[in-house]
Amino acid sequence: MQTVTCRSFPPVEPTLDREPAPADDAGFSRYPPAAGGGASIAPFRGDRAAERARLAREAPDLAGLHGLVGRSRPMRRVEEEVAQVAATDATVLLLGETGTGKELLATQIHERSARRGRPMVRVNCGAIPATLIESELFGREKGAFTGALTRQIGRFELADRSTLFLDEIGDLPLDIQIKLLRVLQEHEIERLGSPRSIRVDTRIIAATHRNLEQRIAEGTFREDLYYRLNVFPIAVPPLRERGDDVELLTWRFVTEFSKAFGKRIDVIDADSLVAMRQYAWPGNVRELRNVVERAMITAAGPHLVIPLPQAAAKSPSGSAKLVDVERDHIRQVLESTFWRIRGAAGAADRLGLRPTTLETRMAKLGLKRPRPA
Repeated sequence: MQTVTCRSFPPVEPTLDREPAPADDAGFSRYPPAAGGGASIAPFRGDRAAERARLAREAPDLAGLHGLVGRSRPMRRVEEEVAQVAATDATVLLLGETGTGKELLATQIHERSARRGRPMVRVNCGAIPATLIESELFGREKGAFTGALTRQIGRFELADRSTLFLDEIGDLPLDIQIKLLRVLQEHEIERLGSPRSIRVDTRIIAATHRNLEQRIAEGTFREDLYYRLNVFPIAVPPLRERGDDVELLTWRFVTEFSKAFGKRIDVIDADSLVAMRQYAWPGNVRELRNVVERAMITAAGPHLVIPLPQAAAKSPSGSAKLVDVERDHIRQVLESTFWRIRGAAGAADRLGLRPTTLETRMAKLGLKRPRPA
């Protein structure tokens, strides 16, 4: 069996004196903040001070990014676009499938901007119930509604003079889209239960895996908001379009898990690398990381064989079309979990996808749970 000798890859930014740190689950290299380079937070009063302090403590987990892991043409294009827009205050719209690293791209844009002295604030618009999203974004006054026992500072206020990352913007309810549009136009918010307007200086980076133009046609996303957000769009490529990066990312994850598990890997099986380059990776870099992690857990020596999901070897339909391979793979994973989507070891977890993303993809591919006989 052929083997590939382990080789070292140069750091993404040659000017750095540090060795590349392990990549995270979306394929970006992490570096701890340089000494003295952490977030500098001015003193604030009350709950705003406590919340910003918490954000500052959490920020190093995703901050300090100095480059993308990848040398493929699509990733070089993304790197160029990030460099162009980071130093401005322009609104950025990140478009790409789940698992491609949109949140980490947003972090890199923030870390390269003049606002990097304050922690970036993150909101997943698809994870917050529709009844709570308004108070989460804009804040609320005590007694604004039943159960509002205290005043709450909204995410826009927390991100004043910083960056607000709105993930899954395509899932934002229509009534909140109208209020977001007003903030983008006038740079003012109103807390729920208060008539007073509050001026905010917040940069917006939005992201979605959805086709917003299609949602506009369906009447679930406002066209005027789309044009407000679409100032500087960046299309984040899926892993299947980054063939040249698969081996590089694999070695980055192997390095990470070698340190975590105390295992030394000298070579990766050549057949495994060939198969990985040919695989469609419906879960993108997140799925690649999961596959490498499983292989590292079972590795018993310095020669690493990385088995892919069984559906990757041969499409049951016999079709070589990417959509058919993806459909067959997702169906096989669903069958292996008895069509359980959510929870640990569910199909979404195995594929490295959010449950809602998997359900959307199942509907698009025509996959339905079979009725019991």
